[in-house]
Amino acid sequence: MPAMKAIPVNSPYIANAPILVSATLAALGVWYFNAVDESPALFLGIIAGGLVDLDNRLTGRLRNVFFTLLHFSAASLLVQLTVQQPWLFAALMTTAAFTVTMAGALDVRYRTIAFGTLLVMMYTVLTYLPHIPWYINPLMIVCGTMLYSLCTLVLHLLLPHRPVQENMAQAWRKLGELMMVKAQFFDPDEADYLASKEVTLAMKNTAVINAFNQCRSALFYRLRSQHRHPRTMRMLQYYLAAQNLHERITSRHVEYRDFAHRLEHSDLIYRIQRLIVLQAQACANMAESLHNNRDFACDDTLKRAGAGLRNALALHLQQHPHSPNHHALSQLVDNILAISSQLQRLENVKLSDMENGDATRIAGQDLERPGEMWRALISHCTLESAVFRHAVRMALISAASCLLVAGLDLHFGYWILLTALIVCQPNYSATTTRLKQRILGTVLGVLVGALLPYFALSLPSQLAVMVISGTLFFAFRTRRYSFSTFFITVQALAGFSLIGLDAHTALYSRILDTVIGAGLAWVAVSYLWPDWHYLTLGKTGVRALQGDAGYLQQILAQLQQGHTDDVNYRVARRLAHERAAALSNTVSDMSIEPQKYGTKLQDGFTLLQLNYALISSISALGAMRSHMAAHRSELANSDFWPLFLAAGAQLVALMQHTDTREPEAFQAALQQTRTALAALQSHEHSQQPGQHLLWQQLQHISDKLPLYFDTLRHSLDQYDEADIAPANGSGSVAA
Repeated sequence: MPAMKAIPVNSPYIANAPILVSATLAALGVWYFNAVDESPALFLGIIAGGLVDLDNRLTGRLRNVFFTLLHFSAASLLVQLTVQQPWLFAALMTTAAFTVTMAGALDVRYRTIAFGTLLVMMYTVLTYLPHIPWYINPLMIVCGTMLYSLCTLVLHLLLPHRPVQENMAQAWRKLGELMMVKAQFFDPDEADYLASKEVTLAMKNTAVINAFNQCRSALFYRLRSQHRHPRTMRMLQYYLAAQNLHERITSRHVEYRDFAHRLEHSDLIYRIQRLIVLQAQACANMAESLHNNRDFACDDTLKRAGAGLRNALALHLQQHPHSPNHHALSQLVDNILAISSQLQRLENVKLSDMENGDATRIAGQDLERPGEMWRALISHCTLESAVFRHAVRMALISAASCLLVAGLDLHFGYWILLTALIVCQPNYSATTTRLKQRILGTVLGVLVGALLPYFALSLPSQLAVMVISGTLFFAFRTRRYSFSTFFITVQALAGFSLIGLDAHTALYSRILDTVIGAGLAWVAVSYLWPDWHYLTLGKTGVRALQGDAGYLQQILAQLQQGHTDDVNYRVARRLAHERAAALSNTVSDMSIEPQKYGTKLQDGFTLLQLNYALISSISALGAMRSHMAAHRSELANSDFWPLFLAAGAQLVALMQHTDTREPEAFQAALQQTRTALAALQSHEHSQQPGQHLLWQQLQHISDKLPLYFDTLRHSLDQYDEADIAPANGSGSVAA
């Protein structure tokens, strides 16, 4: 079946088209009706609409727009009615800041719309003019949001599948980058320097998981429809294929250092490395094909390299018939060749392969029932929750800012509140980074904005400045925050100049208020429950280990019952990688401010390396499922099989309950597991295929657990149940 092509367009232009078109239409309306006083609120309404734009199918988009307009209308009206009563307004903003931040615990969609609503409240007070009717500002903000939403709906009708396709391209691009790093593990000259590469590999794996999450979200909302478009089904095929490739490339079949030293004078290891590099290039080509709407074609070089590796392996095994790593080497090469086979099959994706209903499912990721939402919120109402701490912090910032503005009667003072709310992030490192970028962008924007009055721009020219600066704000907001701040500052100053306010007074106020707001945010994250006092490394490490246990449990079940990539298996695999990504993010945040975390940072890197090694060994078992399925009946009749399942179950239990075990209890349970593995080893030299490989992976997992456990304990100031209580069932994970 030939690939279905979309309209060939450039993605950045697509992403910024709605803001450009809607801002241009707004400018034309302001110019035609001479609605100068109403223009700032109208443009800010467009920006607010863009900030809450969420990808979905058509009916989902309409529903999102309806609730967005409803929330924006109510919030803007409440501000308009209370802005002249400072104490009432302060209470309103304090309550809103807390509520909005807590809503982020539910889902990214709730968080996006809720934070957009908070921004609309700020936009309403910033554009407040006493001499215009009370309903004008709320109406203009809603009209701006509606105008942007209409533009996005038109774009969706023209290119309904483009967001999914772009997300898919990004996922394949990140997968290719991961493969490039993995190829370095087969370089004999670098065998003694793999420790830093393991951390890099774990970080790249986090980027892949984040990209997969974007694909999953886009596919989930489209697959909810009963009428599924063939392009959506094709994207689902590509997504599932990428997941399978990810499982194979993350699997560990050999100890890389020893393997590289043994084969440093053989061309076999170089052939393995070259094939992985070619596979990474194929993933990059797949990404470019999706990005440019071309059919994917697998390079024949990949096929020839695979044949060459197969022949080199046969020659190596012939020359070394008694090598102790015969099985592991064969499985490694088989796994890499399987990646090439899957890449080659992508040239001719058949939708008939998706006839199995379970294969077309993406596990749910919404909290839709009020009871579920309430329980999720209640579970975060504790200072142990980063969400709750940040919500209280945001509420206190709002109260302090409002009291400061009211007490000093600052004319443009609510820029302090806007800056503080935007700059303040859940952790210290992210806040300080954004703080610096915000101040830099504001100062540069003010310097440029100060020149605007000297040009005596006409109304059309001023409107053009607002359109261009607003569009560039969106173009840079996810890439260069300082640039986006620069352009939004220019737009704000152009708006003040447009309505006849003293531009020079606004310039100085903008800088001063930005510094004060940024300072409040810094004080809040530094002294109000700073994150280094609530370090989540221990709990994150435990959750990661529990995710690994669930993944291993699913693999053991499939090795026993049969191979299938059902939703339960994909959920378990995704959960393991999600929690590994959370651990990676924690370590990454700590590394920005190493002096605040001391030796815990080194513990973090150790946990990150160990956890990735555990996932790699478990993934190797997952990659062996199809191979073992052909010999399942033979294995089931051997003494090896019940011993293997029992040893695997003991490992799962040990990993699931590590958080509740004292050292003595852990060592006792570990010794029982090692005894089971020793009994298993006595059978691994039999003639049944694959037994050595199965035992070897369980042994690798067992070897890593003691150090993982010791590092967990060392990372905690006080080791008790409250510090690392199990975290089961919080949030939802989709395949």
